[in-house]
Amino acid sequence: MTKDTVTMKDRERAVELVARIDAFFRQRVVGQAALRRAMVSTLICSGHILLESVPGLAKTTAAQTLAGAISGSFHRIQCTPDLMPNDIVGTQVFNYGTSEFTTQLGPVHANVVLLDEINRSSAKTQSAMLEAMAERQTSIAGEIYPVPSPFMVLATQNPIEEEGTYVLPEAQMDRFLIKEVITYPAPTEEVEILNRISDGRQTAPLVSEPLSLDEVSWLQALVDQVYVDASVRKYIVDIVNTTRLQGPTTVPGLDQHVRVGASPRGSIALMRVAQAVALQDGRSHATPDDVRVLAYSVLRHRIVRTFDALADNVSPESIIDSVFASVPVP
Repeated sequence: MTKDTVTMKDRERAVELVARIDAFFRQRVVGQAALRRAMVSTLICSGHILLESVPGLAKTTAAQTLAGAISGSFHRIQCTPDLMPNDIVGTQVFNYGTSEFTTQLGPVHANVVLLDEINRSSAKTQSAMLEAMAERQTSIAGEIYPVPSPFMVLATQNPIEEEGTYVLPEAQMDRFLIKEVITYPAPTEEVEILNRISDGRQTAPLVSEPLSLDEVSWLQALVDQVYVDASVRKYIVDIVNTTRLQGPTTVPGLDQHVRVGASPRGSIALMRVAQAVALQDGRSHATPDDVRVLAYSVLRHRIVRTFDALADNVSPESIIDSVFASVPVP
């Protein structure tokens, strides 16, 4: 990989394509700039995203808007305790007319899949979905069926309800490139939401030209070509190792708050997301600042806190801040 891999023409085209996706969001979703950035970064990194928020903060609308922005198919799966793996993956159906079995693909076979309230589905169903995410294929009666490309899963979970839920294990959460915590809109943004509903604009037709699936695939391929200097890669490794209490510097009290640090998937995710951020900003190389932009989203679900940290309400974000403050910037 060299610094000249991504040309000026490629950078300009990438910025233009991302701007078109952003335009879609602004027409349908008020505010939520951080969510938009996280979703677009996840998309062009060929990853999956976990969204956490209380109900009513436009998660479904954002997922539908993303699918529309890339001319992709969209399926929504509402998770319930009785949801079975075949309900999402697909199954074989017997045709009495031909006396043969035919395969009916499940809703996971779409470009953008919204897995709503993933923590309400059983562990067996969660496992089937996560396998489809990792392998990008499903197996039905011994036959392999690839999912469409591009393929992105947006899983949501509600942090305020625990009754009837199955908490995602840390090892499974690690498979999500990003975990984004969505907050309430600002008062001015909420007024704009009411204005749009009052004016009937929440269902207004989109005027921006959507991307084609080929253009999305081109963006995903271009991310790999964004240059990451050896010093930036070492910086990422130092950060992740510090979360494991093995970094170049010691963070006072960190061992009291962190039980398990980020895995190598965390290092890969930090680098990939930094490349995506650089590309969206029109640059051919990633900087240490790019590593920090979505650091909360990349690491918050990969750091397992101790009981003391949970009891004292020490947030993952504060731990991440202390780690970044201690690691020298190249």
